[in-house]
Amino acid sequence: MVVRLDRSCALVIVDVQNDFMPTGTLPVPDADKIVPVLNKYLDMFASNKLYIFATRDWHPPNHISFKQRGGVWPMHCVKDTQGAEFHNDLKIPRSATIISKGTEADKECPSGFDGTELAKKLEQNGIKRVLIAGVATDYSVKSTALDAVQFGLDVVILEDAVRGIKNNNGAIKEMQSRGVKMASISELKD
Repeated sequence: MVVRLDRSCALVIVDVQNDFMPTGTLPVPDADKIVPVLNKYLDMFASNKLYIFATRDWHPPNHISFKQRGGVWPMHCVKDTQGAEFHNDLKIPRSATIISKGTEADKECPSGFDGTELAKKLEQNGIKRVLIAGVATDYSVKSTALDAVQFGLDVVILEDAVRGIKNNNGAIKEMQSRGVKMASISELKD
């Protein structure tokens, strides 16, 4: 699949934060291995002056998803902590828009669209296609992609720049069944 990049395209990097790296509190296997590939995508979009969004979990310390509150996850990505920061080697340009999610204690928000201004910002900028990368394929990436489909966007998962907590195949098949396409860096043309 060839994907032509133009002003109607935006890159959405999902949750490439320290707590999701192999040494973090909620590790995604090999998540650090996608950072160099993500940087190539970031450079491609920045050099073409295309929109870049980076989502991040930005939880209060008493977030409902945490085991201490009866959730399923260990404490992770608590706002203003080292664990919530983006990976040190990820080169997010200053022009990128940061989207914080999961900011309310009593609300689960795996999707970059849930409780944020992402949909509004995409619409305001005439974005019709989102190219999504990051972690975890089987949680926040999938939720963000499926919500993007619901908002009527053309959605492409950058399969060389995603990692999941478990096997990605089920999540990818589910996304594809809902119209999400797959591509890798060699298939993008600017």
